[in-house]
Amino acid sequence: MISRKLMLLGEIGVGKTSLIRRLVQGRFETEYKSTFGVELYRVPITRAGPNGDQAIELIVWDTDGNFGQRIFRHVYIKGASAALIIGDLKRRATLESMVALAESFQDALPGRHFSFIANKVDLLSEGEGAELPAKLREARQPVLLTSAKTGANVEDTFIQAASSILRRES
Repeated sequence: MISRKLMLLGEIGVGKTSLIRRLVQGRFETEYKSTFGVELYRVPITRAGPNGDQAIELIVWDTDGNFGQRIFRHVYIKGASAALIIGDLKRRATLESMVALAESFQDALPGRHFSFIANKVDLLSEGEGAELPAKLREARQPVLLTSAKTGANVEDTFIQAASSILRRES
């Protein structure tokens, strides 16, 4: 099984830790605790490929949201195969900052996969659509809607990242 580094990037409080804990531990913590520095999680994923099953272990780096753009000056980003760039659907500024984080990630690691994740879809009232800033819509990159609280699209998000890494390397 190959191991690859996946970065979780985004502003403080967007739900990076909640997403990975939902995936790994199957639960959601209602009490907020800020990540200090970085926390690592191992996530084994197997997917069907053209030549049989392919296994990959994602080493997920859950970063401190206080880093912002400074993350790209730290060793944490080195060697990343992909990134999930996460924003909070109820905090427009965090969604707007996703584009700059994606640009910096691509500058630091050209050609590496990234996905835009708009988290906290559970906080939208019934019938309320996800309103994304123009900057994010113009980036021409799909935005995946997730909820760490309910688990909506969490597993699929990480599977898509793993699949993109495997496609890039095959």
